[in-house]
Amino acid sequence: MNTKALQREWLSNIRADILSGLVVALALIPEAIAFSIIAGVDPRVGLYASFSMAVITAFLGGRPGLISAATAAMALLMINLVKDHGVEYLFAATILTGAIQIILGWLKLGRKMKYVPRAVMIGFVNALAISIFMAQMPQLRGVPWQVYPLVAITLAIIYSLPRFTKVVPSPLVAIVVVTLISLVGNIEVPTVADMGSFPDALPALRLPQVPLSLETLQIILPYSLSLSIVGLLDTWLVASLVDELTDTPSDKNREAIGQGIANFVTGFLGGMAGCGMIGQSVINIKSGGRTRLSTLCAGVFLLVLILLLGEWVQQIPMAALVGVMFMVSIGTFNWASLQTLRRVPRSETVVMTTTVLVTLLTRNLGLGVLVGIVLSTVFFTRRIAKVVFVDSVLRPEQGYRIYSVSGQLFFLSVEQFLAAFDFQESLSRVKLDLTHAHIWDQSAVVAVDKVVDKFRRSGADIELVGLNESSAALLNQLSVNQQAIYPTAAVGNS
Repeated sequence: MNTKALQREWLSNIRADILSGLVVALALIPEAIAFSIIAGVDPRVGLYASFSMAVITAFLGGRPGLISAATAAMALLMINLVKDHGVEYLFAATILTGAIQIILGWLKLGRKMKYVPRAVMIGFVNALAISIFMAQMPQLRGVPWQVYPLVAITLAIIYSLPRFTKVVPSPLVAIVVVTLISLVGNIEVPTVADMGSFPDALPALRLPQVPLSLETLQIILPYSLSLSIVGLLDTWLVASLVDELTDTPSDKNREAIGQGIANFVTGFLGGMAGCGMIGQSVINIKSGGRTRLSTLCAGVFLLVLILLLGEWVQQIPMAALVGVMFMVSIGTFNWASLQTLRRVPRSETVVMTTTVLVTLLTRNLGLGVLVGIVLSTVFFTRRIAKVVFVDSVLRPEQGYRIYSVSGQLFFLSVEQFLAAFDFQESLSRVKLDLTHAHIWDQSAVVAVDKVVDKFRRSGADIELVGLNESSAALLNQLSVNQQAIYPTAAVGNS
C-alpha cells in the first residue's frame, strides 16, 4: 500500500474514526448476544464472530467504514443446523461459507450489483429501517416505566448535541449520560448484563469437532450456500448504501473476498458466519467514521469492552442502546420515497412495497431483494414489449409493400409484432426491413418465420434486409427454413 492510499484509507480521519468505533462497539454487544440467542448458540459465538469479522474486513474489505459482524439475517439461516446437528457443524458451515464467498468474489460477481434497480434498493433500505425499529420492541414491553424517559433522554441528546458541538459523537455522549443517570439515581432497569454472559478469554484457533466425511459436507453445504449468497447480497447492498452516504465508491469484489476470508477464519475461532451490518454501518457513518480505522476500532474495542471492561459495560441500560437503534432506524429510512410515491411510475412503487413486505414477512433480506428484482424484470420486459413499431409503405403500381420494424423482438413482443401485418392483402413482393430492430430469442425467430411463411403461401416473394450481425446469426441458427428464405446475401441493407 502506497503512502497516499494509507493516508486516505486509514489516517485521514483518526479522531472521529476512533470515537465512532467505540460507539459501534457498544451497540454491537447486545446485538451480537441477541443474534447468538436467535441461532441457539452461546453468546460468545456471536461476540467472537463480531470481533473477528470487523478486524479482518477492516484490512481486506472493499468498503472503508462498513461494519461486518454477526447479523440477524445470517442467524435465522443457522437455526435448524444448530438444532439438528449442533454448534460444531455451524463452525464447519461457517468455514465453508467463507470458502464459497472467496470463490464468488474471485469470479467478480460483485459487478452484478448494477442490475439491482433503485426501487429494490429503496425497498431494501426501508425494510431494514422498519426491521431495526421492530427489533427494539421486546426491550420496551413488560419493563419498568423509567425505561421510556431514559429512551427519550437518549434521543434528545443524540439530536440536540450536534447543534452545539460535534467534537464527540452524540450517541456516545447519550450512552454515557443515561448510564450515569441510571447508576446515580439507582434506577432499576434492564441492562446489557441481562442479555447474557460475556466471554472471559480470547478466542483461540481450533478445528471444528466434526467428521471429515462426505456426509458432513452433505449436511453443511446447503446451509453454507444459503449463508454465502445471503451474506454477500446483504453486504453488497449495505456497501451501496454507504457509497451513497459518503459519496465514495467501493470495490464489491474485494469486499466479497474480504468477507469470505473473515468468515473462513471466524469458523476456526469458534464464531458464527456474519456479513455487513446496516445498523452499525449507519451508526459508524453518522458518528463520523469514514476509513478502515473505524472498522478496526469497532472490532478491537468490542474485545476490550467484553474482556477488560465487562463489569462496566454490563451496567449500560438497554434503554440507551434502544435509543441509539431508534436513531439508526430513523436515519436509515428513505423518507423521500414517501414524498415521491405519486410521482414515480406505479410499477416502481409496487416493486419497492413488495420488497419491503416480503422482507418483513419472511425476515429474509435476500429473498425480499430477489423478489423485487424478479418483479422489476417482469415490469421492464412488459414495457419493452410494448415498444415495437411496424410501419408500412405500399407501392401499388408494383404490388410491393415495405414493412419497417423498430424495437426489441422477444417472447413478450411477438404478438404485437405479428398483429401489424396484413396477410390477406394481394401483393407480389414484400420487403421486411429490420434495420432498427433486434431479434433476441427463439420466440422472435418463430414469429419472423411465421411472417415469411404466410406471405409466401399468399404468393408474395419476401425479402429480409437490415439484420444486424447477432440477429442474423440467431435467425440462421434457429430458423427452420433459413436455407430457402434467409440467404446470406439478403442479410444487410439494400
